[in-house]
Amino acid sequence: MFEPPLALASLSGEADADWARAGADYAGAAFLGGIALDADSRAAAREMVRDRDRTEYLPEDPLAFVDRELAALEDVPIRPGFNARSATPDPIVDAARVCRDRGAVLEINAHCRQEELCAVGCGETLLRDADRLAEYVARAAATGAVVGVKLRAEVPGVDLPALARRLEEAGASFVHVDAMDTESVIAEIIEATDQYVIANNGVRDDGTVREYAAYGADAVSVGRPSTDPVVLERVREAVDRHLAD
Repeated sequence: MFEPPLALASLSGEADADWARAGADYAGAAFLGGIALDADSRAAAREMVRDRDRTEYLPEDPLAFVDRELAALEDVPIRPGFNARSATPDPIVDAARVCRDRGAVLEINAHCRQEELCAVGCGETLLRDADRLAEYVARAAATGAVVGVKLRAEVPGVDLPALARRLEEAGASFVHVDAMDTESVIAEIIEATDQYVIANNGVRDDGTVREYAAYGADAVSVGRPSTDPVVLERVREAVDRHLAD
């Protein structure tokens, strides 16, 4: 899906084209965003900015923003993706078309656990609504875009391997899994599906990359330290040792 098998994971309000460009010497992919697409998710993002001093992308036209940021990466040797939130499917389909036309992948956000987003049906809430999440995937994939989902482990009542299998059947090409403190869930997902599996959480050094590789991950991603070239260089060296073909 991308080479080297190291991705930069989206950081809300921080992961833009300049961020991806800065990490391109180390990573094979960068997931920009997340971006709130529909009215409800945008209202939730505004609440988080107002009440909790979070940084969020709230452009006047979110699809134009996605297109503009991806266009800025056309000359950068990295595969771009965009992490997108929506409480309704139509904006996800629209974002998929933009990503398709820019040669980027669309990452549907079923990961964020902020109360404001969950209250409107975004983020982690989608993990408990497999039918709706599968509809998002199927409709986005029908555009011809490469579509995947950002997932979170350790959500009560959610069988993540079974959900990953359902998403694959709906047309998802990859899952990007925040393993939390259950790194072994990567092996369970690998066994359940044929999707490309990106392991996320705590990727900092040789030991963490080696562990995810042992569980069968196709790639790993770096989140918070994605702006730190020292960490990125260290992880890239570990990826070359443990995940290179």
